[in-house]
Amino acid sequence: MTFFERLQNETQAERNYLLSAPIIQRCIGLGQFSLDEYREFLTQAYHHVKHTVPLLMAVGSRLPSEKEHYREAIAEYIEEELGHQEWILNDIAACDADKEAVRNGRPNAATELMVAYAYDTVMRNNPMAFFGMVFVLEGTSINLASQAADIIQKHLGLPNKAFSYLRSHGSLDLEHMVFFEKLMNGLTEQKDQEDIVHAAKMFFTLYGNIFRSIEQQTIAQAA
Repeated sequence: MTFFERLQNETQAERNYLLSAPIIQRCIGLGQFSLDEYREFLTQAYHHVKHTVPLLMAVGSRLPSEKEHYREAIAEYIEEELGHQEWILNDIAACDADKEAVRNGRPNAATELMVAYAYDTVMRNNPMAFFGMVFVLEGTSINLASQAADIIQKHLGLPNKAFSYLRSHGSLDLEHMVFFEKLMNGLTEQKDQEDIVHAAKMFFTLYGNIFRSIEQQTIAQAA
């Protein structure tokens, strides 16, 4: 079994926790998704995606010289991820919402906790464990992003320019995952493997909590 296969197998329960979030089940299974929920999804996406490049930079700076191959991979990821938070803000504006209010606002608690855990993992534990977050976010994007964009657009009648983040990431992350699989299968250090599996389990759970919080936040705002 390759390490990538192990990573998939050992995180199945946590992946199922994420995918079982009621808002995902309603969207994918029933085509039920409100405009407020989509705006809230984009808002929380902005508040974690804006940290992707700073986190990647922190990872690269903390890798030892013997992991130069992984630092080069991080540099490629940085180049690909630059500016994606602005795509999200433009999608928010296309949904007739105030993107500057989002830019200057705060994330909800679930999003803040996932971001905090990401920084803690990189700075305190093992920077290589950040690849667990890459696995979760890009894998989830491949499985859901393009499909969700089509369903939400059909249901809400929003213009194409409201889906630049979801649609670009569906195809872009598919390419990334092929690269990621090769990268992980070249990893032989046991501690790094254990830390990446652990981080992936945590990020599946934390990301699942973000999706659960979106529904709760939308209900609270409507009350």
